[in-house]
Amino acid sequence: MAPGSGERLLVTGGAGFIGSALVRTLLAEPGGVARVTVLDKLTYAGNPANLAPVADDPRFRFVQGDICDAALVAEVMRGQDRVVHLAAESHVDRSIESASGFVTTNVVGTQTLLDAARRAGVATFLHVSTDEVYGSLESGAWPETDPVSPNSPYSASKAASDLLCLAYARTHGMDVRVTRCSNNYGPYQFPEKVIPLFVTNLLRGRPVPLYGDGGNVRDWLHVEDHCRGLLLALEHGRPGEVYNLGGGAELSNLELTRTLLELLDAGEEMIDWVEDRKGHDRRYSVDWAKAAAELGYRPRRTFVDGLADTVAWYRDNPGWWEPLCVGPATAAVPGRRAEVRL
Repeated sequence: MAPGSGERLLVTGGAGFIGSALVRTLLAEPGGVARVTVLDKLTYAGNPANLAPVADDPRFRFVQGDICDAALVAEVMRGQDRVVHLAAESHVDRSIESASGFVTTNVVGTQTLLDAARRAGVATFLHVSTDEVYGSLESGAWPETDPVSPNSPYSASKAASDLLCLAYARTHGMDVRVTRCSNNYGPYQFPEKVIPLFVTNLLRGRPVPLYGDGGNVRDWLHVEDHCRGLLLALEHGRPGEVYNLGGGAELSNLELTRTLLELLDAGEEMIDWVEDRKGHDRRYSVDWAKAAAELGYRPRRTFVDGLADTVAWYRDNPGWWEPLCVGPATAAVPGRRAEVRL
């Protein structure tokens, strides 16, 4: 069943990029869910401003806290009908520098939530994961039956949390479902990820750091389409199953960069070619035929329109992102070529 009238949902990480988009979607229609509770630690990537559009909704409740805090999690879990688990450390570069926080949050935190959900009798536990758990491939696309083969500390911690979720489904008979999405983009994304990083750099007249030869390929999924996929997984998904959610828009990082440069009227002299990331996966691609057949999933936003809308949102909302960027902002005039300021 989809979340409906009278249901109570817990969304972990609900102040982050994808989590807040899901909360805004859940509360967009009156007479839907009875309550949405957000549990978020408010680390650097969790932003209360992401939830400002729903902050006054009487169905909305916010709890600041750590998913590793077993006592708090048990308290928040009581009375919940479903859980959508999005809380995670998610930046690959940060995981390369220091992996311990990723293991703690992504593995121990997930286990803490699973135990609390089992004890509280929660009906459905939806675990939101990533295509990065599969590793890297030269051609084709990963079906859900492919084994996980992660290459970064981040993706390894997410793969471990996936396996924990599936183990709880098999051992305890819990209704646990796992989704694995491709790269998300859209409004309210913290500017350490490639699209908001490049857009905000260009808006401030700064170059964009492009790894290696720019040939790494990613599939892009608009966050609104991802949220629709999550709701479909809640409605039509089966216990113990994994569902890939792709966007159908594969681009190399260089192709993506050139598209952003064009949208912001900048030239390729704004590219700062930097040393490649350690263990940089070459290509991701998920086969989402299972989600299409079982869930009725299909992305609605074209990448061309979705990216243009995203760029426009960042251009129109400097008050949201400027406080999150390190260093003084030197905003470029929209419609003019940006200048490099070092």
